[in-house]
Amino acid sequence: METATATPTRIVDYQRWNDELEELVTQYKTAEPYPHICLDNFLEENAAEKMLEVFPKVQGDGWIHYVHVNEKKHGLNKLELIPEYIRTVIGELNSPEFISWLEKITGIPNLLPDETFEGGGIHQSEKGGYLHVHADFTVHPHKRNWRRRVNVLVYLNKDWKPEYGGDLELWDRKMTKCVQKIAPIFNRVVIFNTDEDSYHGLPEPLNCPENESRKSVALYYFTEEKHIPKKRSTNYRARPTDGAKAALIWLDKKAISTYSWIKGTLGINDDFASRILNMFSGKKRK
Repeated sequence: METATATPTRIVDYQRWNDELEELVTQYKTAEPYPHICLDNFLEENAAEKMLEVFPKVQGDGWIHYVHVNEKKHGLNKLELIPEYIRTVIGELNSPEFISWLEKITGIPNLLPDETFEGGGIHQSEKGGYLHVHADFTVHPHKRNWRRRVNVLVYLNKDWKPEYGGDLELWDRKMTKCVQKIAPIFNRVVIFNTDEDSYHGLPEPLNCPENESRKSVALYYFTEEKHIPKKRSTNYRARPTDGAKAALIWLDKKAISTYSWIKGTLGINDDFASRILNMFSGKKRK
């Protein structure tokens, strides 16, 4: 019988990452096409193993199904429905110690974790899933003075094969070419600035087996500011090779912008919208 992984006592080796801090800061600031860094074996190995062990399947009412022209993925951001150990790791990555380290890496002071996990939490994409290239929404939907600044993505895909696809693509600021491709391999963390033109995504449909999925934890960090850039919803962009599909990408983006305005005005969340979409589509996961 397979034995469950023991609950780890340490999640992040801060001494290790602080010892490398000077080099990491340089890497982050000089990275192209915008500030970012990719760190392998970031969490303690047994912590990442435990997360994968308890990572839930896409089932139950708690999952939000982001299924429209510009994306096909699933998310769970209700903290009480996320497995306990993954909640523990999320708590660590929202802790003052981690945020202090994150501020040093990015050079952005006074970062705030989003404890509502708006658009974040745990994500999962199954065969055929995708996320068109985009720049993230600029202001928290329910906190008007919170400017989005940094993403932290934790990948949990063991034995992920290149032919499965699912690389995170980082595009140049003018959307002319993909500059970096990052495979979503196990215990890899990607950190990047969420500027108005930090374009990224996984635009090609996943080709993984039916019983596999692309798993990640997505955490977003903000700063509270008196004067912030104009509020803008997720800015999906067509690639030069998208051809006629570009019109659909643009139309869907406009629809998402309208929905984002309604969400902020009425105080609704993505779970509500997901339930409505499922009613119209007649689909419900068990």
